[in-house]
Amino acid sequence: MRRYLPIAAFLSVALASLAMAGFAYVAAQDATRIKFEATADDALNRIENRLENHLSLLDASHALFKARDGNVSRVTFKTFFDAIDFERNFAGLGGIGFVSLVKPGNEALAEALIGANYGKELPIYPESDQPWRAPIALFEPLGSTAGIGYDMFTDDERRAAITGALATDGEWATGKVMLGQPGSTPAVPGFLVFRRLQIEALPGEDTPPESRTAGLLFVTFRLREFFDALLSRAPVLPLAVEVFDGLPEPNHLLYRSQGWDAAPDARPVTTRKTVVGGRQWTILFQRTAAFEPPTSRAVPLILGSFGLLLAAAIALAARLQIKAYDAAQALQIQAEKSLLEKDLMLQEMKHRIKNSITRMLAIARQAAVGATDVNEFTNTFAARLQAMAASQDVLTRARWQKADLLDLVKIELGQVLGNELSPGTLSGQSVRLDETTTQALGLTFHELATNTLKYGNASGLKVSWEVVREGRNRKLQLHWEEVGHTGMTPPQKSGFGTRLIDMTIERELGGSIRREFRQDGLRIDIEIPLGKKKS
Repeated sequence: MRRYLPIAAFLSVALASLAMAGFAYVAAQDATRIKFEATADDALNRIENRLENHLSLLDASHALFKARDGNVSRVTFKTFFDAIDFERNFAGLGGIGFVSLVKPGNEALAEALIGANYGKELPIYPESDQPWRAPIALFEPLGSTAGIGYDMFTDDERRAAITGALATDGEWATGKVMLGQPGSTPAVPGFLVFRRLQIEALPGEDTPPESRTAGLLFVTFRLREFFDALLSRAPVLPLAVEVFDGLPEPNHLLYRSQGWDAAPDARPVTTRKTVVGGRQWTILFQRTAAFEPPTSRAVPLILGSFGLLLAAAIALAARLQIKAYDAAQALQIQAEKSLLEKDLMLQEMKHRIKNSITRMLAIARQAAVGATDVNEFTNTFAARLQAMAASQDVLTRARWQKADLLDLVKIELGQVLGNELSPGTLSGQSVRLDETTTQALGLTFHELATNTLKYGNASGLKVSWEVVREGRNRKLQLHWEEVGHTGMTPPQKSGFGTRLIDMTIERELGGSIRREFRQDGLRIDIEIPLGKKKS
């Protein structure tokens, strides 16, 4: 046997070396993933900061208009625009403008202001049957006056954004639209962001003071120019980008950078979300060929090779003796631990079996008191045992730690009313229940569902719950509502089910229960403490 010891030692050390090389490989993969996620976060921060910087132009323009009560001429607006060094500070923006807001029939007021600013008649176009007219009154940089007077309220995307901006004090963005002026450069994909300007009304307007919105300021973004300028800023991030308006679906695509590989599983992709002018964007980031892992791919190979060389130089006999000793010691510890766990498990099983037997005896006694014959006793007792069994199933799935209230309600109601509950029947936050509360509430839900099936209207059942805090204490509030009855009245005397529910809630759980009989149904409110040991 001794002659095999060198071979066994060599194999052992070699396997350990290969395992180490594998661990190094996994660690390198994790490090690469972490670096990729951090790079994506950096790119998202760039996008959000650039958007915030560009949208600050709306704040500055809004302050200018407010300071002049909305009386901003084209000369003043152009002077303001030239002062901000638009080309250098706001790469990717198409421009900034002002939209007048007038009711149909008052177009002449807006056209007069436009004509005074541009020195010629510029009618509002196109024709519209909408409740508002929103012509462009000012815009910089102005290539030509062809776009002045265009009614943005006639376009679906722009109208939706204008409507959103009028309802809030913040910015509101469109989806993807085509930007361009008639007779000018070809239209390019972009989006607009609006902000309302609420000042004194135009002369002749009869709107009340609280709704005097003279118009809206807006900025236009050219998607390709905006993202290309952003992603090409030094240091250039080794990422390709897809940007979607809402869900990442082909018809929602706003921008796709060069280098994006659309082949399935081409390169890892991570997702980020952000909100732009009230609209959620989904941004997908993909590594490019320029992405460098933080750890060389040769490290695992070097570690594996070094381990194999090291295995040949180790004193095999001493190594094996130490390993044998360690293995024996570990086995002894594991055996002691297993015996302890077995003893604890037996004690816990004895305790739970005792509790279950006590509960079954109590149910049997109560069922016998209210039963008129053996069949009724058998059916009642079996139904309640089944409710207990359902609670046990929920606890078993939760490994006897904490059961989920929603699962418990679904199972108990499904046993009595059928497995297919109507949408909206159950609503409430996630609540984890201990063993005692789970078993008690399981029996309570069974009794309530049985009463609903006998006397109520299961199709009108609504069960909801919430957890409220009172100082350091928490309470679970349950609401059981049955709608669709005709003339509900309190019963002359309480049946066994009612007494069982009251005993379970009030005595066992230390809670309270209140029933309200209405003309159109029944409402039951239950409140029990959480986080305290039940007596």
